[in-house]
Amino acid sequence: MKQRKIHNCLDGCSVESTLQLISGKWKCVLLYHLIFEGAYRYSELQRFVPGITKRMLSLQLKELEIDGLIQRNVLREKPIAVSYSITDYGQTLAPVIEALYHWGNSFNAQQSKSQVH
Repeated sequence: MKQRKIHNCLDGCSVESTLQLISGKWKCVLLYHLIFEGAYRYSELQRFVPGITKRMLSLQLKELEIDGLIQRNVLREKPIAVSYSITDYGQTLAPVIEALYHWGNSFNAQQSKSQVH
Protein backbone atom coordinates (compact mmCIF):
# COMPACT_ATOMS: atom_id res chain seq x y z
CA MET A 1 0.00 0.00 0.00
CA LYS A 2 1.18 3.47 -0.85
CA GLN A 3 2.12 5.69 2.10
CA ARG A 4 2.08 9.44 2.38
CA LYS A 5 5.16 11.13 3.75
CA ILE A 6 4.40 12.25 7.29
CA HIS A 7 6.91 14.41 9.13
CA ASN A 8 9.02 12.24 11.44
CA CYS A 9 8.86 13.81 14.88
CA LEU A 10 11.63 13.45 17.37
CA ASP A 11 11.07 15.93 20.18
CA GLY A 12 7.61 17.15 21.10
CA CYS A 13 5.99 17.46 17.73
CA SER A 14 3.51 14.60 18.03
CA VAL A 15 0.71 17.13 17.66
CA GLU A 16 2.15 18.11 14.29
CA SER A 17 2.18 14.47 13.15
CA THR A 18 -1.43 14.02 14.25
CA LEU A 19 -2.51 17.20 12.48
CA GLN A 20 -0.80 16.06 9.29
CA LEU A 21 -2.98 12.94 9.35
CA ILE A 22 -6.32 14.56 10.15
CA SER A 23 -5.96 18.05 8.71
CA GLY A 24 -7.84 18.84 5.59
CA LYS A 25 -11.08 20.74 5.40
CA TRP A 26 -13.27 17.61 5.53
CA LYS A 27 -11.20 14.80 7.08
CA CYS A 28 -12.40 15.26 10.66
CA VAL A 29 -16.03 15.39 9.50
CA LEU A 30 -15.57 12.19 7.49
CA LEU A 31 -13.79 10.51 10.40
CA TYR A 32 -16.57 11.57 12.78
CA HIS A 33 -19.26 9.91 10.64
CA LEU A 34 -17.23 6.74 10.06
CA ILE A 35 -16.13 6.38 13.70
CA PHE A 36 -19.43 7.09 15.41
CA GLU A 37 -22.00 6.06 12.81
CA GLY A 38 -20.41 3.18 10.90
CA ALA A 39 -19.68 2.40 7.26
CA TYR A 40 -21.09 4.57 4.50
CA ARG A 41 -21.19 4.54 0.75
CA TYR A 42 -19.46 7.28 -1.20
CA SER A 43 -22.76 8.96 -2.13
CA GLU A 44 -23.92 8.96 1.50
CA LEU A 45 -20.70 10.62 2.63
CA GLN A 46 -21.15 13.23 -0.07
CA ARG A 47 -24.62 14.05 1.31
CA PHE A 48 -23.23 14.42 4.86
CA VAL A 49 -20.75 17.03 3.70
CA PRO A 50 -22.67 19.56 1.62
CA GLY A 51 -20.32 21.74 -0.35
CA ILE A 52 -17.60 19.14 -0.85
CA THR A 53 -16.78 18.45 -4.48
CA LYS A 54 -16.54 14.90 -5.78
CA ARG A 55 -12.86 15.44 -6.49
CA MET A 56 -12.15 16.70 -2.97
CA LEU A 57 -14.15 13.88 -1.35
CA SER A 58 -12.22 11.33 -3.40
CA LEU A 59 -8.90 12.95 -2.46
CA GLN A 60 -9.70 13.13 1.26
CA LEU A 61 -10.93 9.51 1.32
CA LYS A 62 -7.85 8.34 -0.60
CA GLU A 63 -5.49 10.07 1.86
CA LEU A 64 -7.35 8.61 4.86
CA GLU A 65 -7.14 5.19 3.22
CA ILE A 66 -3.42 5.53 2.42
CA ASP A 67 -2.78 6.56 6.04
CA GLY A 68 -4.56 3.41 7.25
CA LEU A 69 -7.38 5.26 9.02
CA ILE A 70 -10.21 4.00 6.81
CA GLN A 71 -10.72 1.12 4.44
CA ARG A 72 -12.43 1.03 1.07
CA ASN A 73 -14.82 -1.87 0.59
CA VAL A 74 -16.05 -2.88 -2.86
CA LEU A 75 -19.56 -4.28 -2.49
CA ARG A 76 -20.62 -7.16 -4.71
CA GLU A 77 -23.61 -5.48 -6.23
CA LYS A 78 -24.71 -4.48 -9.69
CA PRO A 79 -23.71 -1.80 -10.36
CA ILE A 80 -20.61 -2.10 -8.21
CA ALA A 81 -20.77 0.09 -5.13
CA VAL A 82 -18.07 1.19 -2.72
CA SER A 83 -18.38 1.80 1.01
CA TYR A 84 -15.88 3.17 3.49
CA SER A 85 -15.38 2.11 7.08
CA ILE A 86 -13.04 2.96 9.92
CA THR A 87 -10.08 0.68 10.59
CA ASP A 88 -8.99 -0.43 14.05
CA TYR A 89 -6.15 2.07 13.74
CA GLY A 90 -8.57 4.82 12.74
CA GLN A 91 -10.79 3.94 15.69
CA THR A 92 -7.95 5.01 18.00
CA LEU A 93 -8.74 8.59 16.89
CA ALA A 94 -12.23 8.38 18.46
CA PRO A 95 -11.24 10.27 21.65
CA VAL A 96 -9.57 12.99 19.58
CA ILE A 97 -12.54 13.43 17.23
CA GLU A 98 -14.98 13.30 20.15
CA ALA A 99 -12.99 15.99 21.99
CA LEU A 100 -13.12 18.19 18.87
CA TYR A 101 -16.89 17.61 18.67
CA HIS A 102 -17.46 18.64 22.30
CA TRP A 103 -15.11 21.62 22.06
CA GLY A 104 -16.94 22.76 18.92
CA ASN A 105 -20.30 22.52 20.71
CA SER A 106 -18.97 24.64 23.58
CA PHE A 107 -17.48 27.16 21.17
CA ASN A 108 -20.72 27.43 19.19
CA ALA A 109 -22.73 27.92 22.40
CA GLN A 110 -20.30 30.63 23.54
CA GLN A 111 -20.55 32.37 20.17
CA SER A 112 -24.35 32.26 20.31
CA LYS A 113 -24.38 33.81 23.79
CA SER A 114 -22.00 36.60 22.81
CA GLN A 115 -24.10 37.47 19.73
CA VAL A 116 -27.29 37.72 21.81
CA HIS A 117 -25.87 40.39 24.11
